[in-house]
Amino acid sequence: MKLSIQLCTYKRAQLLGRVLEACFDQTLPHDAYEVVLVNDGSPDDTPAVIERARRIATCRFTVIDQANAGLAKARNAGIPLCTGERIAFIDDDVLPTPLFAAEHLRSDAKHGDVVVRGAVINTESFDALPTPVWTLSNYSANWFWTSNVSVRRSRLDAAGGRFDESFSEYGWEDIELGLRLRAIGTKAVFNRRAVAFHWKPRPKGTNVEGMLRQVRAQARTAVRLERLHPNWRVGLAIGDTPPQRLLGELLRNPGLVARLERVVGTTSADQKLSGAKLAAARLLAGAAYYDELSRAKR
Repeated sequence: MKLSIQLCTYKRAQLLGRVLEACFDQTLPHDAYEVVLVNDGSPDDTPAVIERARRIATCRFTVIDQANAGLAKARNAGIPLCTGERIAFIDDDVLPTPLFAAEHLRSDAKHGDVVVRGAVINTESFDALPTPVWTLSNYSANWFWTSNVSVRRSRLDAAGGRFDESFSEYGWEDIELGLRLRAIGTKAVFNRRAVAFHWKPRPKGTNVEGMLRQVRAQARTAVRLERLHPNWRVGLAIGDTPPQRLLGELLRNPGLVARLERVVGTTSADQKLSGAKLAAARLLAGAAYYDELSRAKR
């Protein structure tokens, strides 16, 4: 087995079927790769979606069901069942293109024991996909981002073989593993042809509170990351350098926050945010992030 595609899912039944179909629709021979899925206690129609996927699977398809435990623990439940020489990590809102698996292996054949960073293209819908050509508009500085990344199993084992399960809330568990991989001298390459589409719909009025809860959780786990890896790279990544902290203080200004809340608060629940309201929501999220970062550091 050359490649394992490993993903975890939680309450994404509306997307998971399409994602699994795309995983099965690869150009590699069916016996050259596998799909390993962890259902992290989804309370929706995910089990029915998985059963339909079993009937159409064209490669080995392994499923682990567990009580909801968070992404790091779910990843760790799936890794031991991956039999591929290289593991490609994606998420349950990521749609790989048919060349995805073959391109990860092509980079392996060309560059050897490296992290392969695939191209991620954001899309608002899986029903109207953009051209699968990566451009700088979708650039990410993340060195190890589990939306589209692969690593040899032997290299993963050398870095501890697991995600850090102390990251029980949203964010940073993949970055932390990437830091451990870098610490043992792992190199990385970027393959713009290993394309995957990332579902990123424009937020609605109902999403704003969820956005704020998510960034607050991300701030708490950011502090955990910095305590594990206290260096300039992490400080820059989590926004904890002097210029970034100054920006955070400006965003947290009570008068500014009140004005932003008034702008966003006029949006009805199911209405997509306009450009101005989306910008205001993102600024509010920035204020919430720095507020929680300061609180968590104390």
